[in-house]
Amino acid sequence: MLEYITLPTDILPPVAPYSHAVRAGDLLFVTGQLAEDPATGEVVRGAIEDQTRRVMENLKLVLDHCGTSFDRVTMSRIFVTDFRFFPIVNEIYASYFASDRLPCRTTIGVTALAGLGDVEIDLIVYCGS
Repeated sequence: MLEYITLPTDILPPVAPYSHAVRAGDLLFVTGQLAEDPATGEVVRGAIEDQTRRVMENLKLVLDHCGTSFDRVTMSRIFVTDFRFFPIVNEIYASYFASDRLPCRTTIGVTALAGLGDVEIDLIVYCGS
């Protein structure tokens, strides 16, 4: 059975027609998050540090709403528009995980992202016992 999860718009308004997450059995698939400001729904532009922190905080909002956390993430994909951002994105991303509980990961360089952001991250989370 599938459960489609959309956060209340006062927490994180969707910027397109999607669910923030879909639970399929013991797995939770979290939609790629951009650096969307939850207060305005606008994608934050500017320093990659600010964008990456906002992306990670948006992912945390989704995980919290779904009753889970970063320590249950099994796989992530990071999309960046410029691989020169990689060291900064990598450092901020890593700070959200315990060093002994790092998920599998793929990092992909892209030419553009929705909302003209520079970083987007999606997750697969194990929610079983």
